[in-house]
Amino acid sequence: MDSFTKGAREDLARLNFPPANWVPPADGPDGRPLLDVLVVGGGMCGQLAAFALMREGVRNLRCVDRAARGREGPWATYARMEILRSPKHLTGPDLGVAALTYRAWHEAKYGVAHWENLHKIARLDWVDYLLWVRDTVGLPVENDVEMKSVELHPGFVSCTVGGKAVHARKLILALGREGSGALRWPRFETFDPAQRASGAFHSQRGSGVFHSADDIDFAALKGRRVGVLGAGASAFDNAGEALESGAAEVVLFARRSHLPQVNKSKWTAFPGFQHGYAALGDARRWRFYTYIFSEQVPPPYESVLRCEKHKGFSVRFAEGWQDILPGPEVKTWKGKTRFDALIVCTGFDVNMIERPEIASIRDAIDTWRSHVPPEEAAKFPEEARFPYLGDAFQLQGKAAGLSRVHVFNWGSTMSHGALAGDIPGIQIGAERLAAGIARDLFAEDSDLHYRRLLSHNEDELKPTKYFVNLSSRRPA
Repeated sequence: MDSFTKGAREDLARLNFPPANWVPPADGPDGRPLLDVLVVGGGMCGQLAAFALMREGVRNLRCVDRAARGREGPWATYARMEILRSPKHLTGPDLGVAALTYRAWHEAKYGVAHWENLHKIARLDWVDYLLWVRDTVGLPVENDVEMKSVELHPGFVSCTVGGKAVHARKLILALGREGSGALRWPRFETFDPAQRASGAFHSQRGSGVFHSADDIDFAALKGRRVGVLGAGASAFDNAGEALESGAAEVVLFARRSHLPQVNKSKWTAFPGFQHGYAALGDARRWRFYTYIFSEQVPPPYESVLRCEKHKGFSVRFAEGWQDILPGPEVKTWKGKTRFDALIVCTGFDVNMIERPEIASIRDAIDTWRSHVPPEEAAKFPEEARFPYLGDAFQLQGKAAGLSRVHVFNWGSTMSHGALAGDIPGIQIGAERLAAGIARDLFAEDSDLHYRRLLSHNEDELKPTKYFVNLSSRRPA
């Protein structure tokens, strides 16, 4: 891979990457230079945002992630599918540089024939690929560094990062699915998710109650009976992981009488929609995504087949959980069933204004609730909680300086479409984000740039007889 990496860097150099930093320096409140951009989140979205900014000549930036290297985002943590759901040919993290595509990396590592025979990308190969892009490009991702709080000030944003105050002109929140809200839990008759630590919910033979995003020790489920709530991809992925770890029985419970059959969001993965959706009026955007979300997404057939090859797997349709009782025990309309462990696979709730990192500005953030009729907001409460973003993913609302904060995660979907999380649209999203930030930084310093223009002098005609020294020139 060394020669391949060298070749990729040579291609970047041919593209004049990275270009010179053009943003004039500015001092912060502590007398030290302000960062131009602080990117919080070093997963796929965060590192691509940093890459896109550097390509635009915005290089005075930091990118931080609270996780260890390789543990950013879902890929090596709670994403438990064997392969990615996206087709293998999709691009995105490469930003259009052919030598940085997944295909180029895969062929260099495994050979062209292996690529030709590949069905879909192995999840952990995707992790290695993203890290390779980061290192090859030279993206400044700092691991094991957490951002705790945000405060707005005239001309900059202050954040507590790694226990220290960091000041930046722009802030990008690339916090992934969890960063859009919190774990989604169904409403049960008596069970409170905060009770999960209670010994009453830990069986003698199992490990209690989990959310699919938890760090689950699947090896401990060997020989156990496991109940799984949900009918989507994560439900089948967690069931498959448990079965492959030796679980004796896994029962998946679904509210629906059958699995969703069509992935409507897949239809949106074409340039017209990705470029044009954000330009639509509020009513049309609302119509598109409330329909897409309400249709739900079927599990990939690979995930279903992964489970069905195990004799201990079964599905109970039209039997959602009413409650979780000590034991743990599942209550449905059909009765009660005891398990050794339960896994709730209901995803993440979008409620970004409740994120603790942005507590100081939550009351100022505009959401989609104020842009649709009240009856629509009541009908689609989660969609109404999405932040209502500007053309470069910036927050909008009633606080001065709120537009210095850009949301580049799943919370941007109602405003921009799936351009900050799903692979098919991520390149368009990152380029839109970086272009908007570059525009804002230039506009803010336009007077300074004008003075730079007036003083610009390269003496282009000096090698010729027509050269006139600057000091001897007369106004035209």
